[in-house]
Amino acid sequence: MTVQETYAQLNPPRFWLNIQHDAFYTQHNLSMRSFVLSVTRNRNVTIDYISSPEVAFLQNIAPSFQRSATNLVFRFLGQNDVEPSTNQTYGSLLKNITFIKTFASGIIVPKSYIWPVDKDLYLLPSTSLVLDAHKEGLEVFASDFYNDVPFSFNYSYDPVAEYLQFIDNGEFSVDGMISDFPITPSAAIDCFAHLGRNASKQVDLLVISSNGASGDYPGCTDMAYSKAIQDGVDVIDCPVQMTMDGTPICLSSINLIDSTTVAQSQFSNLTTTIPQIMPGSGIFSFNLSWSEIKTLTPIISSPQSQYKLFRNPRFKNAGTFLTLSEFLTIASNASSLQGVLISIENAPFLLEQGFAVTNAVLDALSKAGYGNKTDQKVMIQSSSSSVLMKFKSQTNYDLVYKVDEDIGGAQSSTIDDIKSFASAVVISKDSVFPENSAFITSATNVVPRLKAANLSVYVQTFSNEFTSQAWDFFSDPTVEINSFYLGGGINGVITDFPKTSNRYRRNRCLNRRNQIPGYMSPVQPGSLYGLITAPYLPPAEAPNPFLTEADVNEPPLPPVAAKAPSTSPNGTALAPTSPNGQPKVAAAAIMQLLTVFLAISLLF
Repeated sequence: MTVQETYAQLNPPRFWLNIQHDAFYTQHNLSMRSFVLSVTRNRNVTIDYISSPEVAFLQNIAPSFQRSATNLVFRFLGQNDVEPSTNQTYGSLLKNITFIKTFASGIIVPKSYIWPVDKDLYLLPSTSLVLDAHKEGLEVFASDFYNDVPFSFNYSYDPVAEYLQFIDNGEFSVDGMISDFPITPSAAIDCFAHLGRNASKQVDLLVISSNGASGDYPGCTDMAYSKAIQDGVDVIDCPVQMTMDGTPICLSSINLIDSTTVAQSQFSNLTTTIPQIMPGSGIFSFNLSWSEIKTLTPIISSPQSQYKLFRNPRFKNAGTFLTLSEFLTIASNASSLQGVLISIENAPFLLEQGFAVTNAVLDALSKAGYGNKTDQKVMIQSSSSSVLMKFKSQTNYDLVYKVDEDIGGAQSSTIDDIKSFASAVVISKDSVFPENSAFITSATNVVPRLKAANLSVYVQTFSNEFTSQAWDFFSDPTVEINSFYLGGGINGVITDFPKTSNRYRRNRCLNRRNQIPGYMSPVQPGSLYGLITAPYLPPAEAPNPFLTEADVNEPPLPPVAAKAPSTSPNGTALAPTSPNGQPKVAAAAIMQLLTVFLAISLLF
């Protein structure tokens, strides 16, 4: 569209013309000056801003706008790029702000001019540019904001956090921001700026951690849990695994290779294959004692690493692992927490191997005082109904059933079964808004049906990396959370970035009831998918299956079996020890050898 057509069709609240190549057009006998003046003389078009990266162009048109409401803005490009009319670099022009003021009322600068980053993409101290420009009476507009281009690790892949750094840092604020995703800065300015840490919650959305703040630190470490508490999480979680010596610990996976350096350690030869647990091989927590696991180095999870999106590399090995008892101590001392969530998986297999995982959890909770603790609730989560039935028969804890597959619905009888042993359900994001090639295609009725049965619905896993989200959410995790809460009606989120979810539920725009602005409205499922033209539609996918009674019903947990002999790092059975500290099997072997020698001597 032409400039005039754009203005006429959209009737924008403000209109900005950016003239990028005046010198080039002049070489081709085309006058951008004449064009701009002709547009501004059109009574049907109002131009509020005109920007250009060329000094000569702005100097040329400035006299025509001295008595106009139109603002002229000089645009800085890269610091080493050369401005064509002065033959100076933009970096050198930046040192002479007073000169810029002679022909412009504002400047556009790349965001790195204000908040530079080091070679590792961590923030450096801010420059004085904004304050200096404001002293000269120049407005400052920051540019180069993109939700889907990696920015500083300080923002934890949260674009709202980046925008707030430019308008709510306690020292200065830019006057505007130029973005490919205007929904995000609009929400940042109107809904989130200057909220403060103690802003009240506007909506009732439970925030549960996923291995602590595992987006910022290695999961299930002391640092991940401390960060989650600092970021305002309601419930911290501990996925319980068992060690060889029967100690319950918090670890994101039963396979140590997923979260530790065990594959590069002296225990690398303990690799085994256990089909009942997972396909492929692993080194499992019950292959090592707790003292041995403590020697391993944690590794931060980077689930989007295939897209070269890595998490907090400076702290990728930070923190220490915790026993369940140590985790409960941290939780008990955190007055801001509403409770803890303890996840138990692979219980039948562990019991058959002699690891009494359910009893170990009950014992740890009892010793930590959670048997009679009333200020923090205990949530027990499992994808095994038999685990939850056991806890239901012995405790009054909140029981959470985890559906470990994407579902398109659930039979009424299945929902009744779940309600008989649980008060909440965890489902995947795809079970709420199914996707095809990362486009949302529709909305299921899973959430309203579960809630109609008085079951709370928590959805996992909410991550900040834009590649973890459907295209519909504009590469903004806040848009995603908002759509699942306002549009999907969920009760809680399970997230590895609790800070983003906690900030969302405190934003002032949620308190406007029927006057919520467009940038805080949920996306409409299927609206973006519906814009795809026929030749580019992805292949149709089969709908997700319904959850049936057969998926949920299980036999009772087996009794704890007699524990098999433990194995040492070289894979051989550890012999029992005699009072003198020597293995009994060695003494027995010596006696057998003496018997053989005696028999041979008798033959002669």
